This record gives sequence, structure tokens and C-alpha cells, in this order.
Amino acid sequence: MATILRVLSISSQRGLTLTSMPQFLAIQRLFCNNKLLNPISNTLVAKLLQVPNSRIKSALDSEDTSALKSFRDSWESLVISLISSSPQKAHLVLEWRLEKMLEENVRDHDSFSELMYLCGKVQNLPLAMRVFTSMEAHGIKPTSSVFNSLISACLSLGNLVTARSLFEIMESSEGYKPNSDTYDAFIYAFSSLGNADAMQAWYSAKMAAGFSVDLQTYESLISGFVKARKYDSADKLYEEMMASGVMPNIPILENMLEGLCKRKSFDQVKEFLKFVLDGGWEISSRMAERLVRLYVEVGTVEDMEELLVTVMNANQASEILSRVHCGIIRMYASSDRLDDVEYSVGRLLKQGLSFNCPDDVEKVICCYFRRAAYDRLDLFLEHIMGYYVLTRSTCDLLIAGYREAGLSEKLDTVMKHMLSAGLS
Repeated sequence: MATILRVLSISSQRGLTLTSMPQFLAIQRLFCNNKLLNPISNTLVAKLLQVPNSRIKSALDSEDTSALKSFRDSWESLVISLISSSPQKAHLVLEWRLEKMLEENVRDHDSFSELMYLCGKVQNLPLAMRVFTSMEAHGIKPTSSVFNSLISACLSLGNLVTARSLFEIMESSEGYKPNSDTYDAFIYAFSSLGNADAMQAWYSAKMAAGFSVDLQTYESLISGFVKARKYDSADKLYEEMMASGVMPNIPILENMLEGLCKRKSFDQVKEFLKFVLDGGWEISSRMAERLVRLYVEVGTVEDMEELLVTVMNANQASEILSRVHCGIIRMYASSDRLDDVEYSVGRLLKQGLSFNCPDDVEKVICCYFRRAAYDRLDLFLEHIMGYYVLTRSTCDLLIAGYREAGLSEKLDTVMKHMLSAGLS
């Protein structure tokens, strides 16, 4: 264990920075399937936020935290809720939990793995190392999963030096050899950076070690290639995946669509969209946003109308329909086709939908101002009031437009609205 202790003493400052590195996926799947706070952790968060740091551990001692053990995600929910308001309290909670685990002679590997994972979430690598050494000091032999958790914490802080050293220890060991998840941790880390070369090297190492490629590996690789703008490599890997019988998940579909849109391959995008819809997948918000952006950039309003019919026939979610409707309205507004704008807005509202963002509303308002159609603008504002709340930026635009047109009465109306809505 001397070698491991020496590795754990490596300063995190020697590592390369991976800004906001996502956590190790296998550990995420193990501990984070349910993201909802349960009532127990909600109550505990409120209490801990009220007490000073010096009393955090005593406050936890006075609580019945046994119920949290039945909610595998509760500790994560608790820590994440605390770290946004008081990072130090989140650290103290994890320190307390380690102390309690040692007092109660907990010998479950999963509990230690989970705690190291949470240390990564709060960016506390020294505590993750302490968890590891404390476990060993109590005679609990590490496993591959435990090492993977510590590697995850290292990667979350950008400490590639220590993560690589831990991997080398696993390679030379007998009882905790690197497994598929170990390689995936590094693949995912470099994928998040868009470092295609390093990602490819770890992928090759995984294959050379005799491990197969699963859906998660494909997702990381395709995402990394798209980030690195190596679209041909992403296409090739996607085709390989499909040929092997592995069906894509939504993140893979999102990344493939992203690559096609960045290349502005309009016909291929339409073909890919047909494949997605025929396969029974639902279009995600990210996919819809990227589609609308591409159609606005290189398509025609007729293409956008065709897209609307396609997603409506596929019974897509209202949020997706709204995005496409707003894309059509934006295109009509940019061309000053006011009659078509008003028809499209009416169609949007009749379907119980509304605008997604202030920018779309403001583009319509600008169209009215350019056409000096002030009375029609009043009607537009009346129609959307029940569906959309005017923002400060929208009100500022109205004030500027009415002031330039010399419409003092309308200007006063907007200013009164801002005052009553608390926007002044």
C-alpha cells in the first residue's frame, strides 16, 4: 500500500485542468438514477443552512439520518443542495459521513465508492483520498470499482497525473485490474474536452485490453469527435455502431444531428430527421433548437412549414412544436411579411402554445415598427398577454419604438405597465 499512499499524496496542482469535468458515468448510473430530493433531505437541508459551520456535525448527530440510507441518491441531493449556498457545509457533511461510517464499521465497498464520488462532486480531492486511505486502514481491501471512484474524483478536478498513476497501480495489481468502466472514465474525460487524439488512444487501449464497446463508449466517442469537429470520424463510428446492432440513444442522435447541422448538410439533416421519427424517438429540446437554427440559416420558410407538418404528424411534444412555430414566425418577421406573421401567431396561440423566448417576440415587434403598424401592434400585444409575460428587454424595445414614433400615449401605457409589473 506504500505505492498507493505515495500516489495519493500527489498534489492536485500537478494535474491538467478539466473545467467542470462531468463525473464518472458508471458511478453516476449507480448512485444517481433518481434526481429528486426526498422530503427527508429537503428538511435536513433547510436545517443545516440555518446553523453555523461549527455546529454542522452536531446538528447531523441530532438528526435521524438512517432514513437517508434507504434513498441511495439522498446524500447526493443533500450535498448538491448545500454546495450552491454553502460549499463548506457540504464538505463538513461528507466529513461527518466518513466519520460515522468508520465508527459504525461499515465495510460495504459501494458506500465508500459513493462517498468518494460525492467528494468529486464538491471538488474535494483530499477528502476523497482520505476516504480511500481510511478504508484501507480499517482492513477493507479496495476493488476495481473503488479505484474507479477515486479516479473519477481526480478527473473531476482535472488531476490527470494522479488519475493516470492510479490506473498504473491497477494495471500492476492482481486484485483490482482496470475494467471496462476504468477505460470509459478516461474516454469520457477527453471526450468532454474534445481532445480526440487522447480519447482515441484510450479507446484503442480499451480494445487492446479485450473489452467490448458498449452504448456508453459509443456516446462518448461520437460526442468527442463532434466537439473536435472530426465529423467524418463520428460518421464512421456511428455506422459501425449501427452495423453492430447497437441502437443509438438520444445523446448520440443529438450529437450526430449537431455534426450534420454544423456542416449545413440540409438534405442529410432532413433524411436523418426522418430516420429519427420513423424509429419512434422523440425530438429533444436540443435537437429542435439546432434544427430550427439550421432551417433559419439555410432553409426557406416553406421548408420550415414542411418541418412543422412533419413534427405535428409525429405527435411531438408541445415544446418542440412551439420551437418550430416560433422559427416560422421569426422568418416571416425578418422578411416583414406581417400578414403571415399574424396568421402564424394566431395558429400558435390556437394550439395552446406560446413564445419560447423574448427574442422571438421582439423580432415580431420590430416588424410592426418597421411597417409603422402601431394599431396592429396593440392587437398583437393584447393577444399574447394571456400566454406570455413581457420582459424588461421587450418593454425597453417598445419604449424606444414608441418614443421614436412620437407616440407619447402608447409610451406612457408601457411605462405604467412596467411600474405595475415591477420592471421599472
